[in-house]
This record gives sequence, structure tokens and C-alpha cells, in this order.
Amino acid sequence: MNTVEVNTPGGRYPIHVAPGRLDRLGDSIPADATAIALITNPTVAAHYASRAIAALESTGKRVIRVELPDGEQYKDWQTLNLIFDALLQNRLDRKAVLVALGGGVIGDIVGFAAACYMRGVRFVQVPTTVLAQVDSSVGGKTAVNHPLGKNMIGAFYQPVAVEIDTDVLNTLPDREVSAGLAEVIKYGLIMDPAFFEWCEANADALRRRDPQAMAHAIVRSCELKAQVVSADERESGLRAILNFGHTFGHAIEAGLGYGQWLHGEAVGCGMIQAAELSARVLGLPADSVARVRSLVEAIGCPVAPPDLGTDRWIDLMQVDKKTEGGQLRFVLLPRIGEARSQAVPDADLRQVLAQAAQPATEQG
Repeated sequence: MNTVEVNTPGGRYPIHVAPGRLDRLGDSIPADATAIALITNPTVAAHYASRAIAALESTGKRVIRVELPDGEQYKDWQTLNLIFDALLQNRLDRKAVLVALGGGVIGDIVGFAAACYMRGVRFVQVPTTVLAQVDSSVGGKTAVNHPLGKNMIGAFYQPVAVEIDTDVLNTLPDREVSAGLAEVIKYGLIMDPAFFEWCEANADALRRRDPQAMAHAIVRSCELKAQVVSADERESGLRAILNFGHTFGHAIEAGLGYGQWLHGEAVGCGMIQAAELSARVLGLPADSVARVRSLVEAIGCPVAPPDLGTDRWIDLMQVDKKTEGGQLRFVLLPRIGEARSQAVPDADLRQVLAQAAQPATEQG
């Protein structure tokens, strides 16, 4: 088993990465827990809920099961209240522990519920997608979406543990694997050029879910994210680099409607746009932009952005957490392996957006 430690002011906790961790979930439940709520969705539950419940019941604690509808479009206030309804109806107290079994949507919404319920209860992340394992389950960002913007209502709230069972990736659709790999290559682009080169050399193995390649990608991604969030838990500086490609990506998701593109697909395409913007603003070499595009394509993500219309793109970006004082900020690359956040000239942004000419209906 590989263990990565995350140490933030909001909490210190381990990330365990190994096959079979689903059967050891009881190890991460605090001894003083009064009850456990396993929160998942029907898709994940069909494969893994029974094993997870058996592992949690081995602690001797009362376990309740809560199923939420599956999909990004349900990461909203109404679904959040379904969690609160279940917790209150079952009279869970503030020593209860929530367990998020699922992808990024489940992890984000359960984490936010944990932050809010009785002003804060403990929770464990059990991510079941590549994207959730390498990104959203680590670092304590929790949120729900608003019709006007993605992840606009949330809190920084750290789990007590992250349990990553690499075996669960075997039941993922290929499209979900590709979407998750976009977040993997992001880490190389923003802070580890050697890891980016490794991803280029191992793109086929990653898409095939080669166990050794996937394990290395997950562990290295978690190590890199842990470094960042341990230094900057609440995104006051360094952590902003983790948003590379996300300002474009969030606009794609909101503009097309949540769920049309997977989050990782939107981020992958957004990283290409961010690289193009980096070339204009910081002089990122053209061959580096081409490498970004080639690798995004190699992992199976879309490379052509939807044609939302330049003004619509900018409107969507204005409703984004990276906006400061009405000014858009982007994470840009002076070179592969280095990133920084800054405002950009409007003309350069519009030039990049003008290249998004392919109809949105052809992208999903």
C-alpha cells in the first residue's frame, strides 16, 4: 500500500492507495463514531455498496445507506437536502461519520454536507473514478453547483481519510477514465515536467488501465496535490495553479449544461485553450502547445472547444471563483512544468476564444 500524507491547518489525514481498500474502510472510521452514513449513487452502489457496508459494519457501528441521483446535474441544493433529510430522519448526531462512495459529484456534495451538518461532522472520501482519486477527493474543496456557476456554493473542509481502491477503476466506462487522465496530466504541466513526459510515454498504458501505470499516476498526482494544498489550503496563492484549464472548462460545462461534457473532458479541452493563451501572453513555445494538444487527444478527450460565441464565453467566465474585482485571471504556463495565475489582455483572450468555431453539438 502507498500512503500519501496531507497536512493542512484544517486537518491532517492519510491517502491510502492500494487494491482492495474497499474491504478495509473500517480502518478509517474513528473509534468514537456513533454511526456511519454511506452516501453513494445507484451506479456505484450496484458494484460496491455491499462490500463497503460490510466493511463499515465490521466496526460495530450503525450504518445507514443513502443513495443520491447520479450525474453532475444533480450536484445542487435539492440533492444536498436529501442528505440532510436522511441524517435527520435517522437521528445521526455530531459524532456520526459520513462516507462518500463515488466520483467527484458524490465527494463534493457529501463533503459539503459534512461541513454543514450540525456545523461540521467527520467524513471519509472513497473515490471511485480516476478524476476523483487524483483530484477532487484530495484537498478539502467541497461544493454544489448553482445554475449561474459551477461550485459557487461550498466550503473548504478536510476529510479524516481518503481511501483509494485501485481495483474499482476496472468497472469505469472508458470515457470516465479518459476524463480523469486530464487531471493527471495537469499536474505534470503545472509543476512536474518529468511527470508530464512520463504521461506522454505512458498514455496508451493509462488508457488501457495498466495496473502499474495507473498506480503510479494516482500516487504521483496525490503527492503533487498534497504538496500544494498543504502549503495553501484555502487558495490564497499557490493553490490557484491547480485551476489550470478550469476557467475555460467550467465555462464549457455551464454553457452546454452540466453533464453534457464530463468535467475532465472540459478541463482537458480547457488546458489546450489555456496553453494557446499562454503562448500569446507568456510566449509558451508553439511545440509545447502542440504537446499539450497531442496528449489531451492521446488520452481520449475532446480537443475542439464548443462554439459558445465569444461574448457568451466571457459572460460565463465572469461567474467564476477565479475572477477578482471583475477582472478575469487565468493560470498560464511560461513553460511546461511551471505555472502562474495572472490577468490577461482582453484582446488575447478574444483571439483564443475566436478559434472555438466547431458547433457544440458535435463535441459531447
